Amino acid sequence: MSKTLFNAGTVLLAGAMLFATPVASYAAATDYEFQAVNPDIKQGAGETVSVRLIDKRTGKTVPDAVIFTTRMDMAPEGMETMTTPVEASASTEPGVYTFTTNLSMEGGWRFQIAAKVQGEPETVQGELVLKAMP
Repeated sequence: MSKTLFNAGTVLLAGAMLFATPVASYAAATDYEFQAVNPDIKQGAGETVSVRLIDKRTGKTVPDAVIFTTRMDMAPEGMETMTTPVEASASTEPGVYTFTTNLSMEGGWRFQIAAKVQGEPETVQGELVLKAMP
């Protein structure tokens, strides 16, 4: 009889450990947000655009994301086909991603950006509207 109790206890303990085992929890891509550090940018060549990647659950910036897609166009002004190159540049602040671009015209520019956040299975995408000022 004591052998039966031992086996039953072992089974109960194993079951309890199974339920207590931590399970990896992933955030959804919608738990992250890109924000413009400054939505008003000087119009011209070689201008800097900086964006923060925020974890909306904690309000903290997300460092070390891998930015793999950027696009800058004038869609807010009805000129989606008017694009300009965007190049990544060095940032000194964790969670802030900096880019250099040529805002050749005054007005609204749409900045589309996509990134992979370390440990998350989904791609984080953002779309910001910036204003090129004289």
